[in-house]
Amino acid sequence: MISLKMVAAHTSARSSASAEWIISLDKRPIERSGEDVDIILARLKNVKAFAKFQPSLLQQICLCGFYECLEKGITLYRQGDIGTSWYTVLSGSVDVKVSETANQQDAVTICTLGIGTAFGESILDNTPRHATIITRECSELLRIDQREFKSLWVKYRQCMAGLLAPPYGVMDSAPSSDRMPDKDNISNNSYGSISKHLNKVPSEKILRAGKILYNAILYRAPHIIRDRKYHLKTYRRCCIGTELVDWQMQQSSWVHSRTQAVGMWQALLEEGVLNHVDHEVNFQDKYLFYRFLGDEQEDLPQPSEQEIKESDEELQDTLLLLSQIGPDAHMRMILRKQPGQRTAEDLEIIYEELLHIKALSHLSTTVKRELAGVLIFESHAKAGTVLFNQGEEGTSWYIILKGTVNVVIYGKGIVCTLHEGDDFGKLALVNDAPRAASIVLREDNCHFLRVDKEDFNRILRDVEANTVRLKEHDLDVLVLEKSPSSQPSTTTTTTTSSHYKYTVMSGTPEKILEHFLEMMRLDSQFPESDPALDDFVLMHCVFIPNSQLCPVLMAHYHAQASQGSEQERLDYTLNNKRRVIRLVLQWAAVHGEHLQEEDTSLAFLEEFLMAVSEDARMIPALRDQLPELEKIAKNNSEDPKSSQKKHKVLLRQFSMGDEKLQKRQPIKSNDEILFKVYCSDHTYTTIRVPLAASVQEVISAVADKLGSAEDLLLVNLSSAGDKVLLKPNDVSVFSTLSVNSRLFVCPRDQLDSLTPLPEQEGPSTGSMASFELMSSKDVAYHMTVYDWELFNCVHEHELIYHTFGRHNFKKTTANLDLFLRRFNEIQSWVITEVCLCAHLSKRVQLLKKFIKIAAHCKENGNLNSFFAIIMGMSNPAVSRLSQTWEKLPSKFKKFYGEFENLMDPSRNHRAYRLTLAKQEPPIIPFMPLLIKDMTFTHEGNRTFIDSLVNFEKMRMIANTVRIVRYCRSQPFTTDASQANKNHPEVRSYVRQLNVIDNQRTLTQLSHKLEPRRS
Repeated sequence: MISLKMVAAHTSARSSASAEWIISLDKRPIERSGEDVDIILARLKNVKAFAKFQPSLLQQICLCGFYECLEKGITLYRQGDIGTSWYTVLSGSVDVKVSETANQQDAVTICTLGIGTAFGESILDNTPRHATIITRECSELLRIDQREFKSLWVKYRQCMAGLLAPPYGVMDSAPSSDRMPDKDNISNNSYGSISKHLNKVPSEKILRAGKILYNAILYRAPHIIRDRKYHLKTYRRCCIGTELVDWQMQQSSWVHSRTQAVGMWQALLEEGVLNHVDHEVNFQDKYLFYRFLGDEQEDLPQPSEQEIKESDEELQDTLLLLSQIGPDAHMRMILRKQPGQRTAEDLEIIYEELLHIKALSHLSTTVKRELAGVLIFESHAKAGTVLFNQGEEGTSWYIILKGTVNVVIYGKGIVCTLHEGDDFGKLALVNDAPRAASIVLREDNCHFLRVDKEDFNRILRDVEANTVRLKEHDLDVLVLEKSPSSQPSTTTTTTTSSHYKYTVMSGTPEKILEHFLEMMRLDSQFPESDPALDDFVLMHCVFIPNSQLCPVLMAHYHAQASQGSEQERLDYTLNNKRRVIRLVLQWAAVHGEHLQEEDTSLAFLEEFLMAVSEDARMIPALRDQLPELEKIAKNNSEDPKSSQKKHKVLLRQFSMGDEKLQKRQPIKSNDEILFKVYCSDHTYTTIRVPLAASVQEVISAVADKLGSAEDLLLVNLSSAGDKVLLKPNDVSVFSTLSVNSRLFVCPRDQLDSLTPLPEQEGPSTGSMASFELMSSKDVAYHMTVYDWELFNCVHEHELIYHTFGRHNFKKTTANLDLFLRRFNEIQSWVITEVCLCAHLSKRVQLLKKFIKIAAHCKENGNLNSFFAIIMGMSNPAVSRLSQTWEKLPSKFKKFYGEFENLMDPSRNHRAYRLTLAKQEPPIIPFMPLLIKDMTFTHEGNRTFIDSLVNFEKMRMIANTVRIVRYCRSQPFTTDASQANKNHPEVRSYVRQLNVIDNQRTLTQLSHKLEPRRS
């Protein structure tokens, strides 16, 4: 059960946890129990619209809200209707349509509201609806009826005001001095004045952090703070920037680089806790003077021994805090610089940030790099500030970095709310038209990235000017982007010119392949090939499958020059053949054993080897590549049928009996599986089908065994009783089941009567008696060994199949599914063990043990299990056990707090990404986040543009896949000291975890342990 707090990445089937709150919310309000409220509350806490609501208000919403699940194209209400309800989008999206006339056919879509947005506040004064709302896709909504909403408004008006439009919320037009100047109005000093728009009233936590660092420096390195002379002027009690960075790097393992330390000091400087003596607003790692707040005063009292002691104890926590907020401060510092003053390192940092902004996901790499050079940081302190008004000239395009804004149209009020990652203002620049709406800050302290009109238009012109289009029959067949290149390309193919590189943006599959073959450098050593070619080899299954690629490659291999001298034609033929051989070798290396699953690929390899062998007799230059080609062909042709038989039949559920104790082997699409499929009366039939079989094929196999002529349905039934009806064209559904789910088959009229098997409930007693005797280090080690086996079985192509849909490839993603399921299993294991532990002291010991196991997993590079354990501990069924947590020693609370901070999803999980960047392979990454990244790229970019393959999208997804390749670039070597201990009981335990994955059951157990306080 991947927590909604972090990601919702595993999309194959809804987890029982996600369905629990729906069941609770479907009840009539009067029938909802305290447990129901807790379950709903756990879900709603993660909804953006409710992020700042008081717990008491959220509980009231849990008691009066209703759940709505609507198909695509459903009209919630029409413009001009008198409203009866208020809504929040929990999943999916809705279109907001406005008509200037009474005719709904004239309505135009003003915007789309996504997850976390709210609408319908006109019910407060019974004014007609300002717009028509239509579901854009299948969507889940929370609805509150007018009477209850008005009651909440009366009681919690101040808390809810930020969620609503004027006249209910706040909308004060900011004085012009608060508005950020456009580039045309910026003088040389304007960037400085913008930058001085910083928070000079420090927050309590930053003030405390500065005090602790100040006291620690006085105690540990008093020579750093002293009077300094420079150009005959004395500066009292100052520090030098370079010395502050040096000192900070010596104090903690949290500080890994001087750049990171600069960001940490910048966080203090932004809030005025540290100040440059000449009031510069950027901290620099240079011989510059800085002074702590208040330290310029005469006869300042020295800190007492008690203050020194407290500072010493809190120093590491303070450095951890600053290490978390430092990157954002450093980013703001860079963005406040004039574009011309940004260094190459600055531009790279901005570019890395832009990769994760939703509004920019469809832009090419070149455009993102161009934007990095012109983006301006802009912030506003107060909700209600008007960024610009409807009817004004459009001068800038904005991207929301932090906070939310309301889009307001005269006479209609708020038509939508935009959130972090959204953009606005671009349409007025593109069309050179007045602003179509006003933009009003919805909350305090909003941050934006701004692109001014001049830069926006220049980038558009540059993109078009640097776009090279190859046409055939007046149609584009290949689109390239030209950009300066001062060195040989590391990410793209290059032409013979050393001044430019040409990046493939889109094209037909054949022309893209032809381009890469032409541009291939034969002087480079395989496999150090061009990453752009690797992108093609990795991603071609999306747009040209092997059945089509193989004939094209063979045709290229036999191609002959039609003109030129005889020597020129011979040279062309030789180089052409060498290029195709190079590509085939790379293609075979990426596909690996997957080639054995396709007869066309095996036949091609055999035919290709024969052709090269024959040519090598006449062309000696081809003989160098022949041995490697022969080796690949041999590996894939050695009686594949017998090798398949060795691993042909898989045990049911992939996880029963002793199978888990064996070393994992990769599962292939043509493997077969023995699987139990249950009927409504809990009898079952065992079928044997290919692993990649479709649902229709599974139903046919079951019908044959049962001798049934009825139309049957195949259902995924969870331990909580949730039913997911599987579609006939779904493939490889066996591995997509959650930990305790089972497959059922039944006629449609028996669907409602399906109930879970007793075995799906999970254990009734915990394993504390045996588990507490095991060393935390041993448990973490054996978990890592098993997780590495699962991770190492995942083929790179499974990530692509999962992202674009298994059914489009008729392939299995079983290895990836099982690895993702392992995450859920470990998370459920943590919750199960805690909730089945009746004794308070034992539960405290369990929490300590899980924290220690998580720490060891992190040390072992097993970030997947590390996150699963910490997310299990943050599950509501565990986190609500206040008596247990109160007894946890402060040292362990501190460790847990640090680990929770790594789970912080803000700024696209920046904390985790920084941690991953510091790890050396082998690494077991947090796989759900990688899946989320690929899904984000896939859904934000079209696969085909004007019938051409969007190769920029392929490149972005391939870059994410290469993270997996990097994590496995070094083999996992077993720890000799651990391996020699040979703990079969620990090894067996971690591979056969018994868990409860029904959130309702876990919540009930939790309430029995510690009843809810009235």
